Amino acid sequence: MLRTLPRVLRPLVPRGPGWSPARAWASRDAALGAEIQVGALRGDRDAGITEILMNRPQARNALGKVFVSELSDALDELRLDRSIRVVVFKSSVKGVFCAGADLKEREQMNEAEVAAFVHKLRSLMSQIATFPAPTIAAIDGFALGGGLELALACDLRVAASSAIMGLIETSRGLLPGAGGTQRLPRCVGVSLAKELIFTGRRISGEEAKSIGLVNHAVPQNQEGTAAYHRALELAREIVPQAPFAVRMGKVAIDKGMEVDIASGMAIEGMCYAQNIPTRDRLEGMAAFREKRPPHFVGE
Repeated sequence: MLRTLPRVLRPLVPRGPGWSPARAWASRDAALGAEIQVGALRGDRDAGITEILMNRPQARNALGKVFVSELSDALDELRLDRSIRVVVFKSSVKGVFCAGADLKEREQMNEAEVAAFVHKLRSLMSQIATFPAPTIAAIDGFALGGGLELALACDLRVAASSAIMGLIETSRGLLPGAGGTQRLPRCVGVSLAKELIFTGRRISGEEAKSIGLVNHAVPQNQEGTAAYHRALELAREIVPQAPFAVRMGKVAIDKGMEVDIASGMAIEGMCYAQNIPTRDRLEGMAAFREKRPPHFVGE
């Protein structure tokens, strides 16, 4: 069954085991050059996994007006679908995840337009960070400036060991403006975050793993898709878990980090209380008692 997203979106081209367009979001009049493409995987292991494909090869997935608008529209639509258990962000451009801000486009804006666009960009990152289901960034190449900020907005990050990433804005006379100054310290600590931002240093996927910037770093393959395949494996580990419990766990962690420990414990308690009456909790208890795998439905 096809479902409709905004006009700019089209289904992903079928690719890899388990892919089917049957649950892809699509529009009949979608332009072939859509910069953001969305599709849902199918199959026993992949049901519940949705992919967001960044597809702006001529600008190395730079964050331009159309790109940002299409991605924002996609996230607005997807957050309403409770069948989604994991979202994977990936690139169609070999060697590039996202090259950051579109500086050529930015040069044509006046100060007011720049301020408005940066506000929209910051809102986009918040959309990603607050997406109800877990999100994973598959970094198979360069993730620089706003591109790394996009990855930082995701819950989990997987990188090819050869990937290059960094918040390089200071080398362009800027500073990270889409959440990087807030999210990077939560990954690597305050002092190291300051060092990376002050110097604009670029680091490899392997180094990013060693400092906690990414969850996993894997050797790149000939196709340039190693991080994507590892991200898919990670998504498959999440899919069988109770969806509502996973979502409440995300809320408890994210909101709890913003407050003191006592307030964080109160937030955890409220999230736990919402989980108690769910069918999935009862199913989990029954499956344990009956020594069988649970079948969670997200209710």
